[in-house]
Amino acid sequence: MNTAIRNFLTCALLASCCVLVRGVPAQDVASSPPAVPAAPAATEAPAAASHDADDADDADDETTVQRVEVTRRHGRHGRHDNDGNDVVSIGHDAMLAEGGRADTVVSVFGSATSAGNVDDTVVSVFGDTRATGPVGDAAIAVLGNVYVNSKVGGDVIAVFGNVELGPEAEIRGEITVIGGVLIRDPNAVVHGGVSNIFSGDFGGFHWLRHWIERCLLYGRPLAFASGLGWAWGLALCCLALYVFLGLLFRDAVERCAQTFEAKPGHSFIAALLTILLTPVALILLCITVIGIPAVPLLMFALFCACAFGKVAVLASLGRRCTGAMAASAPTRTAIAVFVGGLVVLALYTIPVIGFIAYQLLNILGLGAVIYTLLLVARAARLASASASATPAEAKGPVTPTPGFVAADEMAGAVRPESEPARPSEPVPPAEAPRINLVSAPRAGFWIRMAALLLDAILIGVLLGRFHDTVNVELIALATYGAVMWKLKSSTIGGIVCGLQVVRLDGREIDWPTAIVRALSCFLSLAVAGLGFIWIAVDPEKQSWHDKIAGTVVVRAPKSASLV
Repeated sequence: MNTAIRNFLTCALLASCCVLVRGVPAQDVASSPPAVPAAPAATEAPAAASHDADDADDADDETTVQRVEVTRRHGRHGRHDNDGNDVVSIGHDAMLAEGGRADTVVSVFGSATSAGNVDDTVVSVFGDTRATGPVGDAAIAVLGNVYVNSKVGGDVIAVFGNVELGPEAEIRGEITVIGGVLIRDPNAVVHGGVSNIFSGDFGGFHWLRHWIERCLLYGRPLAFASGLGWAWGLALCCLALYVFLGLLFRDAVERCAQTFEAKPGHSFIAALLTILLTPVALILLCITVIGIPAVPLLMFALFCACAFGKVAVLASLGRRCTGAMAASAPTRTAIAVFVGGLVVLALYTIPVIGFIAYQLLNILGLGAVIYTLLLVARAARLASASASATPAEAKGPVTPTPGFVAADEMAGAVRPESEPARPSEPVPPAEAPRINLVSAPRAGFWIRMAALLLDAILIGVLLGRFHDTVNVELIALATYGAVMWKLKSSTIGGIVCGLQVVRLDGREIDWPTAIVRALSCFLSLAVAGLGFIWIAVDPEKQSWHDKIAGTVVVRAPKSASLV
């Protein structure tokens, strides 16, 4: 078993080396040990030990001497031939013909087939292992199937593949099948045990081997070859998703695309800084312990930014190709994304350039989104500073109406001019005018989801069962939302994001409205979350529970206090 594990690790190392030198034509590699002087003829055939079959010690000595002779013969030959050598192939099949002899037969990104005598192991990585001749130690396949119809002195291992034993199979060790099934002939003999982990037929991952052979080794994500239909289907599904995002978030995509076109260098630098600082931010969040729940939020945000940035870059590329063809306002962004996606898919099929284009699309897309957010934040800060610096207009003197003085704004009473003023009369304090937020800008989908996620994390931490009782957390989250909507017209997550819930009729939120809105959230969540997704497509940015309760979520102005 130790030998099998050693060979498995060796093959994994060879696979990693092959990935690093992708695109280089694979050739057979044969080890050439330094030459060892030939042994005297008298030591090549120990006659005395061969005639005494009953003596176990003599038999062990004979086996040892034979292995020494095999090693000596290895030293006299530099290529894998019938005299016995390591047969190693990278990128295609490794074969040992019937009557041949080898120490090991190894294939990476190919199948290992042995019909001769193998003293050690037969191993394949991303390929099938087939042994119809005797194997001294083990037969192993990683992401492939194993077929044995001979004697194997050790174990038979298949990782994400099937094991099939023929009628002449005799396994002296154990059989381990991970992510596959065991097909055994009734005449097959297994002396050890059988372990089957994650039983299931995955087909030996032939579809993945086709992609490795046709795409990965050539440094490209796609290729026009058989067996790659799944890869093209996945790529087209991603393109359809990008077109949908371009149609749904047209203004945001256009803004990011304009930023990328105007400042491509700044976008690239922003992406590099984000990539370099992300591990630092993750480490700092983990060190603080209380920031650990924010780690998945940060990773999800970066994933969404990268995906959205791809849409912006594709729109920019497609606009250069279409020109005036996509003049219709509602669909021009989606058409540009579609055309740009087709261009990128064509680039993906070119060796080496395909992977370069893929990586550049990710980096530039992330940089376009990050730099756009920085520009928006800076513009908002400058606007706020300029607004606070503007002096208030001076009020002119009020001319009293003849026969009367100015009316009391609070009491609404008038006093004749002849009546003397009473300075001792107390003046009631003026109430702050109520701000009508119904006409305020509506809050979009992503900012509302960010506020909801903050509230969910808060409730999960308070309950102390963030991963255990989802139902209890949902009920607690709904209760918390109803109370906060009634008291503050917002939640803690909404306060952080600057959001406020208001009624469409302009009145304050009462208990019935808050409770109905909280209960309606379960309806929005029940249908695969469609009630929440409705925010992205509704003209008023209302979810289902907003429509039921007659509310809307707005961005609170700077002068409005949520606390």
